[in-house]
Amino acid sequence: MTADVTEQQSPSELLNGFKTRYQDLLNQNKELANKIKENETTALKLLEQSKLFDISIPTQPEGAAETEEETTEE
Repeated sequence: MTADVTEQQSPSELLNGFKTRYQDLLNQNKELANKIKENETTALKLLEQSKLFDISIPTQPEGAAETEEETTEE
């Protein structure tokens, strides 16, 4: 089976195109890695704030609220 397709670009043009695409992908990976780090930092800050918020607001167990209402009614 022979290939009937001829190349539309010279080998040097193809090589330059490959190198450009490769460099673009590397740059995109760096940008995405930086964005992931930024998102992780933000997520950790939000988690810390939510834990502090939970600590600062005392919560009552569901049964405790009912018991308190019963004692005030008597």
